[in-house]
Amino acid sequence: MHGKRRAVSTGVRIIAGRWRGRRLAIPAGTEVRPTPVRVRETLFNWLAASLPGARCLDLFAGTGALGLEALSRGASQAWFVERDAVLVQALQARTRDLQGEARVVRRDALELLASPPVQLFDVVFVDPPYAMDPATVLVQLADWVAPKHRIYVERPIKRGGPTIGGLIATVPGARMLKTNRAAGVAYGLIRLAAKE
Repeated sequence: MHGKRRAVSTGVRIIAGRWRGRRLAIPAGTEVRPTPVRVRETLFNWLAASLPGARCLDLFAGTGALGLEALSRGASQAWFVERDAVLVQALQARTRDLQGEARVVRRDALELLASPPVQLFDVVFVDPPYAMDPATVLVQLADWVAPKHRIYVERPIKRGGPTIGGLIATVPGARMLKTNRAAGVAYGLIRLAAKE
């Protein structure tokens, strides 16, 4: 969820579930670009059957909008991985206020994924800075996902730029489940090859 530096924002709204309508403020001076509402609506329609009781991992969490939306809609827990100290502090305060089963981890996402997994996740949100190739993240995710996992990936639409399918083509065993484009981004759900 990182991108352009923003000074002022009205925040991000949780769309549905027990925290429906709750606004998540964006701390001034932080680098975030929240997933557009239209995209989040489609994403969570796709994930509707997968969320109840799911363990979620929100990498590059930013405002935490994706992980918090998942908790609001019935996920059992969510980890929020973020390296920006101001965003981490906001996430910690937000998850205390909402009393969700949340764990905020201040760490670089790639460093975390390079370490042995503490648990396996059912739903993973991968929305890295636009300069980062998401394939780098996906390659490291294989040890962190449960057998019937879903991984969300988001990228900007650029003329002549690679598609989501093109980006994941370099990831062994990655399979596209759903894909779409809206509000200037291409996004999709993928699954990685099952671990033996």
